[in-house]
Amino acid sequence: MGEMNVLLVDDEREFLDVMSKRLRKRGVSLEVVTSGGEAVRKVAEEPIDVVVLDMRMPDMDGLTVLRAIKQSRPEIEVIMLTGHANVEAAVEGMQLGAFDYLMKPVDLDELLYRLQDAFKRKQLGTPQA
Repeated sequence: MGEMNVLLVDDEREFLDVMSKRLRKRGVSLEVVTSGGEAVRKVAEEPIDVVVLDMRMPDMDGLTVLRAIKQSRPEIEVIMLTGHANVEAAVEGMQLGAFDYLMKPVDLDELLYRLQDAFKRKQLGTPQA
């Protein structure tokens, strides 16, 4: 299996700093951006495999970003994150093609497990169920 390239998208800088340090310590190749607009630009320009995407951001909400990513690069897997339990948004995200949905604060081992699963599916080209 090749190296996984992850894009972490969240407007909370403290969360980004902590998660990016912890993921990099685990050997994850990672880029971080603080807005949905930056995320859409990044996936258009970089070889991203999996996006970890916050649901609530000031410029674009996570579902809007998910739609844009899936429209331009449908092979990219997206894991949605939220600090707010919202079943409707989770269901809509999954219908739009999100790989998974996790609650903040996210457990690092759980996130790594989901990242690896998403990366495997992307490499295999397995269609979304």
